[in-house]
Amino acid sequence: MYKHFFKRVIDFSIALIALLIIWPILLVIYIWLSVANKGAGAFFFQDRPGLHGKIFKVIKFKTMTDERDAEGNLLPDADRLTKVGRFVRSTSIDELPQLINVLKGDMALIGPRPLLVQYLPLYSKEQARRHEVRPGISGWAQCHGRNTISWTEKFKLDVWYVDHCTLWTDLKVICITIKKVVRRADINTTTGESATMDCFNGYN
Repeated sequence: MYKHFFKRVIDFSIALIALLIIWPILLVIYIWLSVANKGAGAFFFQDRPGLHGKIFKVIKFKTMTDERDAEGNLLPDADRLTKVGRFVRSTSIDELPQLINVLKGDMALIGPRPLLVQYLPLYSKEQARRHEVRPGISGWAQCHGRNTISWTEKFKLDVWYVDHCTLWTDLKVICITIKKVVRRADINTTTGESATMDCFNGYN
C-alpha cells in the first residue's frame, strides 16, 4: 500500500512544501549560475528513463559553461566547471530542481537514481527491475557508496530497494543522505554533468 499509493502522496506533499520554503534560495542560485555560466543558462535538462522505462527530462542546476575550443569542441569538464558550480555540486544544491520532477510524478524523493537512456537495452532482466518504481533524488545505492561501488553492486542495491520499499527504508535513506550532504561525502566536484563513474557496458 505504501509503495503504490502513500509514497506518492507523501513525496508530492514534501516536495511542494520544500519548494514553497526554499524558492528564494533557488532564485538566488538561479541568478548566480546564470551569471557564472556565461550565457549557458542555469538549468540542465537530460532525458532519463523513469517508471517502467518511460522517458522524462530530469532537471538539475547547470554547473558548467558551454565554452569551446578553436575547433568548436567543448572544453574538458574541469575547464568548464565554475567556482560557483563546484560549490553547488559539493553541497548537492544542483539536485534541488528535481523536486519539480517529483511534483510532476516523474520522480520520487527516494528511489534508484535515473541513469542514461542508452543503458536501457543493456540491462539484464533482473537489473531492469529498478524501473518498477519511480527513480529518486537519492536512493539506497547512494547510501552505500554511490560512485565508489561497481555497477553490479549498484544494481543489486537498486533491486533490493524495489523489494524493500517501505516508509522505514525511505526515512533511513533520507537520514543517511542528509548526513552525507552535511559531511560532503561521496560527492564528485571535479566534473560537471558527465558521468562520475565508468560507463555501463552491459551485464556479464
